[in-house]
Amino acid sequence: MLSNPLIATVCIFALIALGEMLSIISRARIPMLLTAMVGYLICIWTGIFPKDIMDKSTFAALGAILIGPAITHMGTLIPFSLLKSQYKAVLIALGGVVVSGLLILGLITLFFDYPTAVAGVGPISGGIIALLITSEKLQALGLTSLVVIPALVVAFQGVMGMPLAMNFMRKYAFKMQQAMDSGTFMPMVQEDETAAMSEKEQHPIRQSMTIKLFVVFVGAAIGVMLGELTPIHYSLWCLAIGIIGTKTGLLEEKSLERANSFTITMIAIIFVVIGTMADVTPSEVLHNLPAILAILIIGTAGIALGGYIMSKLMKWDPYKGMPVALTALFGFPGDYLLCEEVSRSMARNKKGGKTYLQ
Repeated sequence: MLSNPLIATVCIFALIALGEMLSIISRARIPMLLTAMVGYLICIWTGIFPKDIMDKSTFAALGAILIGPAITHMGTLIPFSLLKSQYKAVLIALGGVVVSGLLILGLITLFFDYPTAVAGVGPISGGIIALLITSEKLQALGLTSLVVIPALVVAFQGVMGMPLAMNFMRKYAFKMQQAMDSGTFMPMVQEDETAAMSEKEQHPIRQSMTIKLFVVFVGAAIGVMLGELTPIHYSLWCLAIGIIGTKTGLLEEKSLERANSFTITMIAIIFVVIGTMADVTPSEVLHNLPAILAILIIGTAGIALGGYIMSKLMKWDPYKGMPVALTALFGFPGDYLLCEEVSRSMARNKKGGKTYLQ
Protein backbone atom coordinates (compact mmCIF):
# COMPACT_ATOMS: atom_id res chain seq x y z
CA MET A 1 0.00 0.00 0.00
CA LEU A 2 2.82 2.41 0.83
CA SER A 3 4.24 1.85 -2.65
CA ASN A 4 1.55 4.16 -3.99
CA PRO A 5 3.13 7.62 -4.50
CA LEU A 6 0.17 9.53 -3.06
CA ILE A 7 -0.15 7.34 0.05
CA ALA A 8 3.61 7.47 0.65
CA THR A 9 3.51 11.26 0.32
CA VAL A 10 0.61 11.56 2.76
CA CYS A 11 2.47 9.44 5.36
CA ILE A 12 5.52 11.72 5.28
CA PHE A 13 3.31 14.80 5.07
CA ALA A 14 1.60 13.62 8.28
CA LEU A 15 4.89 14.02 10.15
CA ILE A 16 5.24 17.58 8.85
CA ALA A 17 1.64 18.38 9.82
CA LEU A 18 2.22 16.87 13.28
CA GLY A 19 5.33 19.00 13.66
CA GLU A 20 3.38 22.10 12.65
CA MET A 21 0.67 21.38 15.21
CA LEU A 22 3.20 20.80 17.99
CA SER A 23 4.96 24.02 17.03
CA ILE A 24 1.70 25.97 17.28
CA ILE A 25 0.62 24.34 20.54
CA SER A 26 4.05 24.78 22.15
CA ARG A 27 4.26 28.40 20.91
CA ALA A 28 7.28 27.54 18.73
CA ARG A 29 9.21 25.81 21.53
CA ILE A 30 9.19 22.58 19.50
CA PRO A 31 10.45 23.23 15.95
CA MET A 32 8.30 21.71 13.22
CA LEU A 33 11.26 20.54 11.14
CA LEU A 34 12.86 18.83 14.14
CA THR A 35 9.68 16.87 14.87
CA ALA A 36 9.38 15.79 11.23
CA MET A 37 13.02 14.69 10.96
CA VAL A 38 13.10 12.73 14.23
CA GLY A 39 9.67 11.23 13.53
CA TYR A 40 10.80 10.08 10.08
CA LEU A 41 13.91 8.46 11.55
CA ILE A 42 11.89 6.62 14.20
CA CYS A 43 9.39 5.38 11.62
CA ILE A 44 12.20 4.08 9.40
CA TRP A 45 14.04 2.37 12.26
CA THR A 46 10.92 0.71 13.67
CA GLY A 47 9.75 -0.52 10.27
CA ILE A 48 6.59 1.59 10.21
CA PHE A 49 7.87 3.15 6.98
CA PRO A 50 9.85 1.20 4.37
CA LYS A 51 13.36 2.52 3.83
CA ASP A 52 12.52 3.58 0.27
CA ILE A 53 9.32 5.44 1.16
CA MET A 54 10.87 8.74 0.07
CA ASP A 55 11.67 7.30 -3.36
CA LYS A 56 8.17 5.87 -3.63
CA SER A 57 6.68 9.23 -2.76
CA THR A 58 8.55 11.00 -5.62
CA PHE A 59 7.57 14.30 -3.97
CA ALA A 60 11.17 14.90 -2.91
CA ALA A 61 12.11 14.96 -6.60
CA LEU A 62 9.84 17.98 -7.00
CA GLY A 63 11.43 19.54 -3.93
CA ALA A 64 14.91 19.20 -5.43
CA ILE A 65 13.75 21.21 -8.45
CA LEU A 66 12.11 23.87 -6.28
CA ILE A 67 15.17 24.73 -4.15
CA GLY A 68 16.41 27.26 -6.73
CA PRO A 69 13.05 29.04 -7.10
CA ALA A 70 12.64 29.09 -3.31
CA ILE A 71 16.02 30.76 -2.80
CA THR A 72 15.22 33.25 -5.57
CA HIS A 73 12.00 33.98 -3.69
CA MET A 74 14.02 34.55 -0.52
CA GLY A 75 15.94 37.24 -2.37
CA THR A 76 12.67 39.03 -3.15
CA LEU A 77 11.98 39.27 0.60
CA ILE A 78 15.08 41.38 1.28
CA PRO A 79 14.74 45.15 0.75
CA PHE A 80 17.80 46.39 -1.14
CA SER A 81 18.32 49.19 1.37
CA LEU A 82 18.55 46.61 4.17
CA LEU A 83 21.58 44.87 2.66
CA LYS A 84 23.93 47.70 3.61
CA SER A 85 23.67 46.82 7.28
CA GLN A 86 23.93 43.06 6.86
CA TYR A 87 27.71 42.89 6.83
CA LYS A 88 27.39 42.58 10.59
CA ALA A 89 25.33 39.41 10.22
CA VAL A 90 27.99 37.96 7.90
CA LEU A 91 30.76 38.72 10.41
CA ILE A 92 28.73 37.24 13.27
CA ALA A 93 28.11 34.03 11.31
CA LEU A 94 31.78 33.86 10.34
CA GLY A 95 32.83 34.33 13.97
CA GLY A 96 30.67 31.40 15.03
CA VAL A 97 32.14 29.13 12.36
CA VAL A 98 35.75 30.08 13.19
CA VAL A 99 35.41 29.55 16.96
CA SER A 100 33.56 26.27 16.39
CA GLY A 101 36.24 24.99 14.01
CA LEU A 102 39.07 25.86 16.38
CA LEU A 103 37.38 24.14 19.33
CA ILE A 104 36.59 20.99 17.35
CA LEU A 105 40.09 20.67 15.91
CA GLY A 106 41.62 21.25 19.34
CA LEU A 107 39.37 19.25 21.67
CA ILE A 108 38.19 16.41 19.38
CA THR A 109 41.82 15.73 18.39
CA LEU A 110 42.67 15.56 22.07
CA PHE A 111 39.86 13.16 22.99
CA PHE A 112 39.73 11.07 19.79
CA ASP A 113 42.11 11.76 16.88
CA TYR A 114 42.80 14.36 14.19
CA PRO A 115 41.05 12.55 11.28
CA THR A 116 37.86 12.31 13.37
CA ALA A 117 38.04 16.03 14.14
CA VAL A 118 38.56 16.90 10.48
CA ALA A 119 35.68 14.61 9.46
CA GLY A 120 33.30 16.60 11.68
CA VAL A 121 34.58 20.17 11.50
CA GLY A 122 33.36 20.89 7.95
CA PRO A 123 29.80 19.52 8.05
CA ILE A 124 28.90 21.13 11.39
CA SER A 125 29.47 24.56 9.85
CA GLY A 126 28.68 23.89 6.21
CA GLY A 127 25.83 21.41 5.93
CA ILE A 128 25.17 19.28 2.84
CA ILE A 129 27.77 20.89 0.57
CA ALA A 130 30.49 20.47 3.21
CA LEU A 131 29.34 16.88 3.72
CA LEU A 132 29.86 16.08 0.04
CA ILE A 133 33.30 17.72 -0.05
CA THR A 134 34.43 16.04 3.18
CA SER A 135 33.15 12.60 2.13
CA GLU A 136 34.88 12.77 -1.25
CA LYS A 137 38.19 13.75 0.37
CA LEU A 138 37.96 11.03 3.04
CA GLN A 139 37.36 8.42 0.35
CA ALA A 140 40.26 9.75 -1.70
CA LEU A 141 42.53 9.40 1.35
CA GLY A 142 41.33 5.87 2.03
CA LEU A 143 39.58 6.83 5.27
CA THR A 144 36.24 5.31 4.25
CA SER A 145 35.48 4.22 7.83
CA LEU A 146 35.15 7.89 8.80
CA VAL A 147 32.67 8.80 6.05
CA VAL A 148 29.76 7.97 8.35
CA ILE A 149 30.83 10.69 10.84
CA PRO A 150 30.13 13.74 8.62
CA ALA A 151 26.92 12.10 7.40
CA LEU A 152 25.65 11.60 10.95
CA VAL A 153 26.80 15.07 12.04
CA VAL A 154 24.76 16.61 9.22
CA ALA A 155 21.81 14.34 10.05
CA PHE A 156 21.68 15.35 13.72
CA GLN A 157 23.15 18.86 13.89
CA GLY A 158 19.71 20.39 13.45
CA VAL A 159 18.58 18.55 16.60
CA MET A 160 21.12 20.61 18.53
CA GLY A 161 20.83 23.88 16.66
CA MET A 162 17.11 24.39 16.07
CA PRO A 163 15.82 24.36 19.69
CA LEU A 164 18.72 26.55 20.80
CA ALA A 165 18.26 29.11 18.02
CA MET A 166 14.51 29.15 18.58
CA ASN A 167 14.95 29.78 22.30
CA PHE A 168 17.28 32.73 21.62
CA MET A 169 14.87 34.17 19.03
CA ARG A 170 11.95 33.92 21.43
CA LYS A 171 13.94 35.85 24.04
CA TYR A 172 14.84 38.49 21.47
CA ALA A 173 11.20 38.73 20.35
CA PHE A 174 10.18 39.29 23.97
CA LYS A 175 12.74 42.11 24.26
CA MET A 176 11.31 43.62 21.06
CA GLN A 177 7.84 43.55 22.59
CA GLN A 178 9.16 45.38 25.64
CA ALA A 179 10.76 47.98 23.35
CA MET A 180 7.41 48.42 21.57
CA ASP A 181 5.66 48.92 24.89
CA SER A 182 8.21 51.55 25.93
CA GLY A 183 8.09 53.29 22.53
CA THR A 184 11.78 52.73 21.76
CA PHE A 185 11.37 50.09 19.03
CA MET A 186 12.57 51.07 15.54
CA PRO A 187 11.51 48.78 12.65
CA MET A 188 14.18 47.91 10.07
CA VAL A 189 11.78 48.65 7.19
CA GLN A 190 8.97 51.20 7.29
CA GLU A 191 5.54 49.72 6.55
CA ASP A 192 4.44 52.53 4.20
CA GLU A 193 7.61 52.09 2.17
CA THR A 194 6.98 48.41 1.55
CA ALA A 195 3.27 49.00 1.02
CA ALA A 196 3.99 51.60 -1.63
CA MET A 197 6.29 49.19 -3.44
CA SER A 198 3.70 46.40 -3.39
CA GLU A 199 0.78 48.54 -4.55
CA LYS A 200 2.22 49.54 -7.92
CA GLU A 201 -0.23 49.13 -10.73
CA GLN A 202 0.63 46.15 -12.91
CA HIS A 203 -0.07 45.17 -16.49
CA PRO A 204 -2.69 42.38 -16.73
CA ILE A 205 -0.03 39.98 -18.05
CA ARG A 206 2.09 40.54 -14.94
CA GLN A 207 -0.97 39.85 -12.77
CA SER A 208 -1.18 36.29 -14.09
CA MET A 209 -0.17 33.72 -11.46
CA THR A 210 1.32 31.52 -14.16
CA ILE A 211 3.51 34.34 -15.52
CA LYS A 212 4.63 35.28 -12.01
CA LEU A 213 5.67 31.71 -11.31
CA PHE A 214 7.38 31.41 -14.71
CA VAL A 215 9.50 34.52 -14.07
CA VAL A 216 10.70 33.09 -10.73
CA PHE A 217 11.65 29.81 -12.41
CA VAL A 218 13.53 31.67 -15.13
CA GLY A 219 15.53 33.55 -12.49
CA ALA A 220 16.30 30.28 -10.67
CA ALA A 221 17.34 28.57 -13.91
CA ILE A 222 19.76 31.40 -14.67
CA GLY A 223 21.17 31.03 -11.15
CA VAL A 224 21.68 27.28 -11.64
CA MET A 225 23.43 27.85 -14.98
CA LEU A 226 25.72 30.46 -13.45
CA GLY A 227 26.47 28.01 -10.63
CA GLU A 228 27.64 25.44 -13.17
CA LEU A 229 29.74 27.96 -15.10
CA THR A 230 31.40 29.61 -12.10
CA PRO A 231 32.91 28.42 -8.79
CA ILE A 232 30.13 30.26 -6.92
CA HIS A 233 27.34 27.96 -5.68
CA TYR A 234 24.02 28.32 -7.50
CA SER A 235 22.18 29.17 -4.27
CA LEU A 236 24.13 32.43 -3.98
CA TRP A 237 23.37 33.28 -7.60
CA CYS A 238 19.66 32.60 -7.07
CA LEU A 239 19.62 34.80 -3.96
CA ALA A 240 21.40 37.61 -5.82
CA ILE A 241 19.01 37.31 -8.78
CA GLY A 242 16.05 37.57 -6.40
CA ILE A 243 17.44 40.72 -4.77
CA ILE A 244 18.46 42.41 -8.04
CA GLY A 245 15.30 41.30 -9.82
CA THR A 246 13.15 42.90 -7.12
CA LYS A 247 15.18 46.11 -7.20
CA THR A 248 14.86 46.39 -11.00
CA GLY A 249 11.19 45.44 -11.08
CA LEU A 250 11.68 42.17 -12.97
CA LEU A 251 10.55 40.23 -9.93
CA GLU A 252 7.85 41.07 -7.42
CA GLU A 253 8.33 41.21 -3.68
CA LYS A 254 7.33 37.91 -2.06
CA SER A 255 7.20 36.44 -5.53
CA LEU A 256 6.13 32.87 -4.73
CA GLU A 257 3.52 34.07 -2.26
CA ARG A 258 2.02 36.34 -4.93
CA ALA A 259 2.01 33.36 -7.28
CA ASN A 260 0.15 31.33 -4.62
CA SER A 261 2.94 28.74 -4.72
CA PHE A 262 5.00 29.29 -1.60
CA THR A 263 3.45 26.71 0.75
CA ILE A 264 3.67 23.78 -1.65
CA THR A 265 7.25 24.81 -2.50
CA MET A 266 8.33 24.77 1.15
CA ILE A 267 6.62 21.44 1.82
CA ALA A 268 8.41 19.85 -1.15
CA ILE A 269 11.78 21.18 0.05
CA ILE A 270 11.13 19.85 3.56
CA PHE A 271 10.70 16.42 1.95
CA VAL A 272 14.23 16.80 0.55
CA VAL A 273 15.64 17.77 3.95
CA ILE A 274 13.94 14.86 5.70
CA GLY A 275 15.20 12.47 3.03
CA THR A 276 18.83 13.23 3.92
CA MET A 277 18.37 11.03 7.01
CA ALA A 278 17.17 7.97 5.09
CA ASP A 279 20.50 6.09 5.13
CA VAL A 280 21.24 6.58 8.83
CA THR A 281 21.09 3.25 10.70
CA PRO A 282 20.91 2.58 14.48
CA SER A 283 24.16 0.58 14.40
CA GLU A 284 26.04 3.47 12.78
CA VAL A 285 24.70 5.88 15.35
CA LEU A 286 25.67 3.66 18.31
CA HIS A 287 29.17 2.89 17.00
CA ASN A 288 30.06 6.53 16.37
CA LEU A 289 27.89 8.04 19.10
CA PRO A 290 30.68 9.30 21.42
CA ALA A 291 32.52 11.14 18.62
CA ILE A 292 29.30 12.48 17.11
CA LEU A 293 27.99 13.78 20.44
CA ALA A 294 31.33 15.40 21.23
CA ILE A 295 31.48 17.09 17.82
CA LEU A 296 27.88 18.27 18.06
CA ILE A 297 28.16 19.61 21.63
CA ILE A 298 31.55 21.27 21.18
CA GLY A 299 30.67 22.57 17.71
CA THR A 300 27.32 23.99 18.81
CA ALA A 301 28.88 25.62 21.88
CA GLY A 302 31.63 27.08 19.68
CA ILE A 303 29.16 28.54 17.18
CA ALA A 304 27.08 30.07 19.97
CA LEU A 305 30.18 31.44 21.69
CA GLY A 306 31.58 32.90 18.46
CA GLY A 307 28.18 34.40 17.68
CA TYR A 308 28.01 35.93 21.17
CA ILE A 309 31.48 37.47 20.95
CA MET A 310 30.90 38.91 17.47
CA SER A 311 27.44 40.18 18.45
CA LYS A 312 29.03 42.18 21.25
CA LEU A 313 31.70 43.52 18.89
CA MET A 314 29.08 44.44 16.25
CA LYS A 315 26.83 46.00 18.93
CA TRP A 316 24.02 43.55 18.18
CA ASP A 317 21.85 41.99 20.87
CA PRO A 318 23.34 38.48 21.47
CA TYR A 319 19.85 36.97 21.36
CA LYS A 320 19.63 38.32 17.82
CA GLY A 321 23.20 37.50 16.75
CA MET A 322 23.59 33.98 18.15
CA PRO A 323 20.67 32.55 16.12
CA VAL A 324 22.31 34.05 13.02
CA ALA A 325 25.49 32.10 13.79
CA LEU A 326 23.55 28.94 14.69
CA THR A 327 21.95 28.78 11.22
CA ALA A 328 25.20 27.02 10.24
CA LEU A 329 23.67 23.96 11.92
CA PHE A 330 20.47 23.76 9.90
CA GLY A 331 20.52 26.28 7.05
CA PHE A 332 17.70 26.79 4.57
CA PRO A 333 14.76 26.11 4.86
CA GLY A 334 15.17 25.65 8.61
CA ASP A 335 16.27 29.26 9.19
CA TYR A 336 13.21 30.63 7.41
CA LEU A 337 10.82 28.21 9.11
CA LEU A 338 12.11 28.95 12.61
CA CYS A 339 11.78 32.70 12.08
CA GLU A 340 8.25 32.21 10.81
CA GLU A 341 7.29 29.99 13.77
CA VAL A 342 8.67 32.42 16.35
CA SER A 343 7.05 35.39 14.62
CA ARG A 344 3.72 33.59 14.58
CA SER A 345 3.93 32.59 18.24
CA MET A 346 5.06 36.00 19.53
CA ALA A 347 3.10 38.27 17.18
CA ARG A 348 0.56 40.90 18.20
CA ASN A 349 -2.28 42.44 16.26
CA LYS A 350 -2.17 46.01 14.93
CA LYS A 351 -3.72 47.38 18.12
CA GLY A 352 -0.92 45.94 20.20
CA GLY A 353 -2.90 43.05 21.65
CA LYS A 354 -1.47 39.56 21.92
CA THR A 355 -2.46 36.86 19.46
CA TYR A 356 -4.54 33.89 20.62
CA LEU A 357 -1.29 31.90 20.92
CA GLN A 358 -0.21 34.07 23.82
